[in-house]
Amino acid sequence: MIVSLIYFSIFFGIFLLVVVLQVVNKPKLPAPLTLEPYVSILIAVRNEEHTIIKCLEAIGRLDYPQNKIEILLGDDASTDSTYDVIRQYIRQKPFYRCVRIKEYLGQARGKANVLAHLTRLATSDIYFITDADIQVPRTWIRDMLAGTRGQNIGIVTGVTTVKGGGLFPELQAIDWINALGLMQVVSDLKLPVSTMGNNMLVTRVAYETTGGYENMPFSVTEDVQLFKAVIRHKFWTTNLFHPGVLAFSSPSPSWRQLLHQRKRWMQGIWHLPWYMSMVLVVYASFYAFCLPFGAYTSGWVVLGIFLAKLFLQTWFINRCLARLGLRYRISTVILFEFYAIFVSLITILFFLLPVKVSWKERKY
Repeated sequence: MIVSLIYFSIFFGIFLLVVVLQVVNKPKLPAPLTLEPYVSILIAVRNEEHTIIKCLEAIGRLDYPQNKIEILLGDDASTDSTYDVIRQYIRQKPFYRCVRIKEYLGQARGKANVLAHLTRLATSDIYFITDADIQVPRTWIRDMLAGTRGQNIGIVTGVTTVKGGGLFPELQAIDWINALGLMQVVSDLKLPVSTMGNNMLVTRVAYETTGGYENMPFSVTEDVQLFKAVIRHKFWTTNLFHPGVLAFSSPSPSWRQLLHQRKRWMQGIWHLPWYMSMVLVVYASFYAFCLPFGAYTSGWVVLGIFLAKLFLQTWFINRCLARLGLRYRISTVILFEFYAIFVSLITILFFLLPVKVSWKERKY
């Protein structure tokens, strides 16, 4: 009983702090740069024949001089027609280049290996990294570059969510916004949190100072691995939570793929800064303490705690959505709580199973 009371005090203390910071901190996007530097967009692709065209079309709509962008794609041994689809699309587009990745560089594997190759081909001092199933906004480059204002910035991270019709994609989208919103609150305190490998900017000097992916131990969360290395070499990072850097990802089409995605993410959680891991663990373990607490008190008390949590969470999510110019029905936001309970339970069980992570049709 005493342990549960201590836990609830910590939980609601953290959540109330989050609420207060959401009200007090209203970070605006930094002023845009007056210069338009040459930049490289790096995309690792593997079996993306159904998504890569939408990704490239979004890049083609970027509000940035075309002659100041190079787009480098690395095909990671696709077993479908991804390479041919890309080659057909980029014909007579001199700023695009697609290469087949056939060799390993050092310790790098999978996506990290592709990016290790592409960074060697890049000719700019600024790398923009995204995924083949991502659609970036028109203002992506300009607004991400605005985040490089400041001393010794190594990584700038945008915000990503899911886009798709139906209840399942909508719940996934809210889940992304909720998690990234919590991370943004910590970032607003000028503390490093993490990055998103599908929506990030890395400076050449920061990347090369780390030795590159070829000199990092392999991880299925290669973005977190790079983030840690950049921080370790005394570079600063910044996270932007703004419509101008909001990218959309394809949703997980099935529960199986969602669980493999979550298992991969959970492996990355343990590499986050301790304070960020604590926030996520305390948040995720709410019901582990709430349900046993019912044995020591009345059901009304448990119901009151649940409703308080549901109210604070719904308010927080709606505020995050408003910041990004997004909107979902209030019923869907409330339903997300029950979705989160179910997904958390089955994710923990799946994480404990001796099953390898399936990612891009490979086992890790």
